[in-house]
Amino acid sequence: MKTSIATVSIGGDLREKLAAIAAAGFDGVEIFETDFLAFDGSPRDVRRMIADHGLTTTLFQPFRDFEGLPEPQRARAFERAERKFDLMGELGAELMLVCSSVLPAALGGIDRLAADFHALGERAAARGLRVGFEALAWGRHINDHRDAWEVVRRADHAHVGLILDSFHTLSRGIEVESIRAIPGDRIFIVQLADAPLLDMDVLQWSRHFRCMPGQGDLPIADFMRAVMATGYSGPLSLEIFNDQFRGGSPGSIAVDGHRSLVNLMDGLRETAPELAASLPDLPPRIGVQGVEFIEFAASAAERGELEAQFAALGFAPHARHRSKDVVVWRQPGASSGPNLVINSEEEGLAHSAYLTHGTNAYAIGLRVEDAAATVRRARALGAEVFEQRRGPGELAIPAIRGMGGGVLYFIDGTLADVWEVEFASLPAPTMPAGILTGIDHIAQTMNYEEMLTWALFYTSIFRVRKLPMVDVVDPAGLVRSQVIESEEEGVRLTLNGSDNHRTLAGHFITESFGSSVQHIAFTCTDIFAASEAMTACGFVRLGIPANYYDDLEARFGLEPALLERLSAANILYDSDGAGGEFFQIYSAAMPDGRFFEVVERRGGYAGYGAANAVFRIAAQKRQVRPAAMPRL
Repeated sequence: MKTSIATVSIGGDLREKLAAIAAAGFDGVEIFETDFLAFDGSPRDVRRMIADHGLTTTLFQPFRDFEGLPEPQRARAFERAERKFDLMGELGAELMLVCSSVLPAALGGIDRLAADFHALGERAAARGLRVGFEALAWGRHINDHRDAWEVVRRADHAHVGLILDSFHTLSRGIEVESIRAIPGDRIFIVQLADAPLLDMDVLQWSRHFRCMPGQGDLPIADFMRAVMATGYSGPLSLEIFNDQFRGGSPGSIAVDGHRSLVNLMDGLRETAPELAASLPDLPPRIGVQGVEFIEFAASAAERGELEAQFAALGFAPHARHRSKDVVVWRQPGASSGPNLVINSEEEGLAHSAYLTHGTNAYAIGLRVEDAAATVRRARALGAEVFEQRRGPGELAIPAIRGMGGGVLYFIDGTLADVWEVEFASLPAPTMPAGILTGIDHIAQTMNYEEMLTWALFYTSIFRVRKLPMVDVVDPAGLVRSQVIESEEEGVRLTLNGSDNHRTLAGHFITESFGSSVQHIAFTCTDIFAASEAMTACGFVRLGIPANYYDDLEARFGLEPALLERLSAANILYDSDGAGGEFFQIYSAAMPDGRFFEVVERRGGYAGYGAANAVFRIAAQKRQVRPAAMPRL
């Protein structure tokens, strides 16, 4: 099945749009009339550009307010259509989208509208063209694909067909099973768009908040299953109206779009096996069992500060790379992770990451079912494979580029001995056995406009689920946050998006020159024992005001003894009301806004202490040196 995208879906001028669309791997393009009218070349110039990029023109759109008009407006509508047919001939476009009229002057009546389309079909056929009728969700008389299909059916013309758009159907809650009754050869093209669930005017919702399939909350897969049941075999095309996308990078948005379509079709293999022939070699979504390591880039001169932070969390040097300036830190006595790696090499990606972002967590190693299959799937979905020169005795660990130019490494059973092969053990420390047992979650902070990109990246490659997006309150503004969790529950990522540099998240993006890991949360089995052990190691914790603990007593009715222990250790608390409890300790924030967290979950608590975020952020901003944070 061919893939296509409307030029309105991405930013830039028409030249930039076509180059990005072709580079992302699309087969075709819908030419949106406004993009053509703003172009400084002829229709034949556009036709040549499209051909030179190896694309086909799947559609010319939109032709508005055509059907059901009284005279003389009706005659004028046909004249306008003839002019557009002239243009389509020069552009090499064979299909035109006619969207249902919104004009107050438009008259209703299925037979009247069908007669108009039969007449239009006659004119299109004389030129070897076709026209497709689309029901706008806010159309005056036709706002439902079922009514649009009835118009097409009664028009009874081979050059007149139906155009289905997932947003127009799903935004109005129209039953998608009704699509199954439409013959597939009468559907001329299928347009797809997702969207977050919002309670707002459908026109404004459509014009500003559409997104790629899989980035929103609409049941796109159900819509497509119904479409495939008709026998439809034409293009799948994206038509996305989104202010954020139009202001973003044309290349990255186009890649997102192609990734979303490939992922959608891959998810339909079982119900529509005919799709498999049009897909690349695509292994199933990959299961993720856990985080194997987090690697930090730090210069030899500055790594001491990072080492002190690790030591304060109870970590100790565990092994040194046999040929590189790389050291693994682990909890004493632990036979496995969590593994924290400090890379102070003066060449390679780690060094480049340090020069760009300063000390930062630039690489994450994930334990997966099949490392090679993970890379194959990621490559097919447009991810950039990462390879770096290997030294003698080093293993080839599959990897792809991740957020902020960093790297995601993949470790499976065949690579589990990397720590013994590439590293030499260091003498065991004399300090007590560690008390941090794993990594609870990793918080990646980014500009808000990147959030949809990275949520789609993770959900299309890995067997993960995304939780509803929430607002985190910073005293200087809102930060949007979305959790990505592996279905095996071994990995949790929190994606935090900010477009306000005065928030702690925005400050971190500014200080680190782009998206990166802002904080890592470790797990423990006894928060109070962990607190005491870290205090003995010199841990500098985030101070929480007494007012917070007074409110805890009022909210949860905690026993005085427990409340006193929480307050004394600056431990934050939350409860889900069903027996689940959550305890959190935060480190003081570094000047750039980076920090660590230690948590304990009890009774099946599944959240992240969202109610505590406003207090935590306010306290962290007080501890960041005054010159580092912009004034409110």
